[in-house]
Amino acid sequence: MTVEVTNRSGELVPSEQVLALLQYAIVRMDLHPECELNFVFIDEKEMTELHLKWMNLPGPTDVLSFPMDMPEGPNDPALLGDIVISPTIAAAQALVAGHSTSHEIFILAVHGLLHILGYDHEELADELVMFALQEELVAKWGDEK
Repeated sequence: MTVEVTNRSGELVPSEQVLALLQYAIVRMDLHPECELNFVFIDEKEMTELHLKWMNLPGPTDVLSFPMDMPEGPNDPALLGDIVISPTIAAAQALVAGHSTSHEIFILAVHGLLHILGYDHEELADELVMFALQEELVAKWGDEK
């Protein structure tokens, strides 16, 4: 599997840990080992521009996902897509949530991957499933590292 993590945010970020987490999540989600994923940390200005361009919503957001190819099954390699996170937005959310910025970034990274895989949180039932899965993946990864 190829997961590329890039930092264009100008902030100190846990790049190596995000890489390990996403590799772990890809395996746990039974995706083909040759899947590809691109992950980028960006600043608030760029996030605001992307949020407006792709979601038609003003202001920055924490994470955006850009799916490419949806794997048709566990035996199909795919170019999954791109995930972008604003670490400054993650830091602000972490303060409110009462946990570390790194933990918030880990949750957002998995959240972005789940969106690429077709999960959403438009309905409460879907939100409960998606949020439980992202918490579970981060927790189990943390336990195993």
